[in-house]
Parts: sequence; C-alpha cells; structure tokens
Amino acid sequence: METTGLKKWLPLVTVCLGTFMLLIDVTIVNVALPDIAGDLKTSFGSLQWVVDAYALSLAALVLGTGSIADKVGHRRAYVAGLALFAAASMVCGVSPNVGALIAARTVQGVGAAAMFATTFALLNSNYSGRDRGTAYGLWGAVSGASAAVGPILGGVLTEGASWRWIFFVNVPASVLAIVLCVVALKDASATVTSRVDVAGMALFTASAASLTYGLIRSNEDGWAEVGSWAWLVAAPVFLLAFVLVETRVAAPMLDLGLLRNRSFVGVLLAGLVLTLAAFTSFTYVSIWLQSVLGLSPIQAGLTGLPLSIAAFAVSAGIGRFLHGGRTGLIIGGGLLLIGAGGLANAALVHGSASWPELIPGFVLVGFGVGLATPTLGSAAMSAVPVERGGMAAGAVNTARQLGFALGIATLGTVFAARATHVLSGRGVPSSGAVAKALSGGQARAVLGRAPVSRRGALDSALHAAAVGGVQWAFVISGIAALLAGVAVLVLMRPAREAAPAAPGSPSEPGSPSAAGSPSEPETASAASEPAPA
Repeated sequence: METTGLKKWLPLVTVCLGTFMLLIDVTIVNVALPDIAGDLKTSFGSLQWVVDAYALSLAALVLGTGSIADKVGHRRAYVAGLALFAAASMVCGVSPNVGALIAARTVQGVGAAAMFATTFALLNSNYSGRDRGTAYGLWGAVSGASAAVGPILGGVLTEGASWRWIFFVNVPASVLAIVLCVVALKDASATVTSRVDVAGMALFTASAASLTYGLIRSNEDGWAEVGSWAWLVAAPVFLLAFVLVETRVAAPMLDLGLLRNRSFVGVLLAGLVLTLAAFTSFTYVSIWLQSVLGLSPIQAGLTGLPLSIAAFAVSAGIGRFLHGGRTGLIIGGGLLLIGAGGLANAALVHGSASWPELIPGFVLVGFGVGLATPTLGSAAMSAVPVERGGMAAGAVNTARQLGFALGIATLGTVFAARATHVLSGRGVPSSGAVAKALSGGQARAVLGRAPVSRRGALDSALHAAAVGGVQWAFVISGIAALLAGVAVLVLMRPAREAAPAAPGSPSEPGSPSAAGSPSEPETASAASEPAPA
C-alpha cells in the first residue's frame, strides 16, 4: 500500500534537515568573521581557513565517503555523519583559539561529507516516479536557500547571543535528525562489497588541499614567495597521481569512464562554478557591509534575503518539471542568470553604494540557483546504477564544495589585490598591510590607530578599496558563471535523433556507433529507479 500523508514525506524531511545544517555551515560564518577576528585575534589568512577548512574537507572527502556509504549502507553512513558533525560543532563552539576552531571545522566537514554523499541515494531509495521529482525539487529548494539563509541566521545568532552559537545550534538539530533517521528512513540499495579506495581518497584530498593552501598562502606572503608556488605546483602532481591510481584499482573512488559522458562532465562543471559564482563573493560583501559601512551582523545577513526567497521559490516550483525534462537547458540557464546577477552587482556597487544596490543582482542569482540546484542532483544520479549512487552524489557534491573552497581563496586574492591597488593609488602608507586588515574585517581598528588628522582621508580610502574589491569579486564570479553556462548548454545538449536506417547499417540500435554516442542523461526519476528486490 502506498504511504500517504505526513509519513510519506518524513524521509524527505530527514534528508533536508541534514542538508540544511551542512550547507548552512558553509556560509553561516560569513557575517561572524569580524567578531571571530576580534575575539580570537586572528589574521586574514586564518579567517579564510575558518571558512575553507570546512568546505575543503567536505569537498575532498565527499567522494570517498560516498564509496564507503555504498559499502556500509547509505543510512548508516548518514547517521554516523550526523553524530560526527554534532560533536565537531560543539568543539567549534568552545574553541579557545583560531587553531582549535580550524581543526574542529575540518572534522565538522568530515561528518558533513558523509551526510552530503548519501543524500541523493537516500532520496532514490525512498521515492520513485513523480514523487522522486517532487522530492528532488523540494530538496533543491532547501539546498539552494540554505546557503543564502546561512548569513541571515549567522547574523541573528552572532548579534543576539555570540558567534559561538552558530555552532552550538547544530547539536539539537543533529539529535532530531538522528531520531528521524531511525524512524523514517529506509535504505533499499544493495551495499557494495569491494574495497574502499584509500589511495584515491588521500591523493584527491592532497591535490585539493595543496591548491587551496597555495592560493591562500600566496595572498598572505605574495606571489613571489617560492613556498606558495611549491604548493600550487604540487596540486596538479597529486591530481595526476590520483588519475593514475583510479585507472589501476579494481574499485575506484571515481569511475573515470564517467568523464567520457559529456553530459556528466557538464554537471560537474556546473556544480563547481555554481557555488563559486553564487555564494563565495558574499564573504567579502559581508566584510564591506560590516567593517566599512557599519551594518550589524543581522543587517548584513538580511541583505542575502532576496537571494534566499528567489532560490527557494524557484526550486520548490521546478520539481514537477524534472521528470523527463531538459536538464541541460535548465542548468545552463540557471548559470547564465547567476552570471547576469554577478555582473549586475558589479555595475551597481559604486563608491557611495550601500546594501539596497545589491537587491537586483541577488534576485537574479537566486533565480539561477533555484533553477540549477535541484536539477544537478537528478542529472548526476541518472549517470550511474542505483548501487553506485554514492559515487554520483559524491562527484557532484565534491565539485560544488570544491568550487566554494577555491572561490574563497581566489576571490580573497582578488579582493586584497584590488584593495591594495586602490589604497596605493590614494597614497595610503603600507597599503598591502592595510588591505589585509580590511580583508580581515579590521577596518575600524585601522582607523582607530591612525592619527586624528588623517582619519577622514583614510576612511574615504578604505571605503573605495572595499568597494573596488567587492566589484572585482562580482566581476570574476559573473564571468565564470556566464562561461560555464554556455559550456553546459553545449555539453548537455541532447543528441540529434538519427534518421531511420536500413537493417544492418552502422546506426542500427545496438551497433557501436549508436551505443557510443553521448546523449542527454535521463532524469533520476527514471534512470535511478531502484531495481525490484
């Protein structure tokens, strides 16, 4: 008998609760960064790591934990991830210094990786047909809105209590999610008995970490520093080693054969750029709004509300179109809207601008996020059998979180470089050091140390430098999204239907040329349907 009513949607609520927590924690710290910097007396580089330690461990390990989940069971892995996430959140909240906070954020990302890698597989195990399309749409609404809601909730908790409560709040929510897992979730997928690809996990993690660390260190120490380049060079070396290992092991963490499918490549590219272009710039927008314009954490967080509302509304309404829809067109169109929103923000933010100028661009970005986010899940899951659902989910989620980690590091470099250029042009002494302080949310401290006679000119210079940095962050984000949108439309275009061929011709179904041609993936509703027991 078909389950109806509230009980039918409890599995979706359970998965969405975990997704909401883990994605909120990517961005919830944004508006708390100035308070964290003041309380823990930390530098700009350390602030970047407070954000990136979580995003990077999540990105680097979600593939590996997806493989483990295929082996031990998706529900069991999800519950274990929730428990680890809750414990690490408690440690984050009581951290006495920035080193302990970064370490706890890293462990928190490990738990989040186990949760994120299993979401699509759990949805597939609990829903089918049009219900699955609806579930993906509602999950996408939560996913798309949560990253944007993060700064709002972070602002409320930081201003109303303390920045430490942005972590403490995860504990009761995780306990509730674990209870719901036991009560509501079923795991219909067969587990995989092959060995876990430990070498692949280690090499991919080393590659992603080396690239991110190199970008952050080059911003701290300068691009002329040999140590920074050593890490940047090490990243592709580790990546090459990862590829070599994956082609030789019996049970790879990522089946590289999937990359021969142009549609799957398009999904991965979209996931990488979507998070980078839509959300990473808000870290530096928040610094501008709080440390330069003087907005409170709540006010700074609320500037992202138009994005959240637009993303949630579009994602919630698109689920019914995912059953047999043109996924490439939806994802590519979403990225184009995100790009247009980023460039709109770059054009509207100027020397005397404040938060209202961000609304039109954020609405466009929200529409794009709402279109692309739920569609990524259905397109990715369609590429593999249900028993490899952890691999597909892990691949697309790795791309998304890696995009965020690299975006924080890259846009941080862009923000600081542009701010340094503006400050130097205005004759500010030690412009590089002042730009780093500005990037770390310490503009007020810089003004407080300046002679009274120079504070007016310095305040004007800091405003111009912050606006310049934010503008260039939006420009880079917007261009990246536009280029990715065009690429996705090309990669995920449906294959042309061949004209009827004579029997025995090369285009006859089942021949090599027909079987090998790439095509638009089916939606998850059809392709990822669990096989009957």
